Amino acid sequence: MTRLRPAVFLDRDGTLITEQHYLSDPDRVELVEGAAEALAALREAGHLLVVVTNQSGIAKGLYSLEDYHRVAAEFDRQLAAVGVPLDATYFCPHHPDVQAPCACRKPSTGMHLQAAADLGIDLPASWYVGDKVSDVRPGVDLGGRSILVRTGHGRDHEADAPPGTRVVDALPDAARLIRSVAPGER
Repeated sequence: MTRLRPAVFLDRDGTLITEQHYLSDPDRVELVEGAAEALAALREAGHLLVVVTNQSGIAKGLYSLEDYHRVAAEFDRQLAAVGVPLDATYFCPHHPDVQAPCACRKPSTGMHLQAAADLGIDLPASWYVGDKVSDVRPGVDLGGRSILVRTGHGRDHEADAPPGTRVVDALPDAARLIRSVAPGER
């Protein structure tokens, strides 16, 4: 039997890259300050790095699936250039105002469950990091630990963070917190 591993599930826009309303241009991809170093520290600590991102601009017709893939490729290129490739990325192209609700759009846990099946992830031992309540809610629902970052939209969502969610300024602070908590500790 394969041993399950902990992951850090990360939102993309506003958490790893600077928030840009409905980002569709790969030339505008800019890593949040300290993001690369934070990801390297998390990988060194033994965590899988998994991006889970809602991309409702596709459903709304604000950008195409091809635009999303070009932005994602540039994001991956920038991370690879600093030696921190991701283990996986999952995205939801849906929006409930355009089509029926789906199981993948955060705060639903579909992307997380798929990643767990694909990569052998221990969901309760994992961390869920993002700048919106919808990013951190899956951590509560899956028995993991959540961190809201104040970058992106985080400052606007801080008061609504679910009980037990830790709040930090940015991803480097989240990485320090994750590395300081012993496995199994809440």
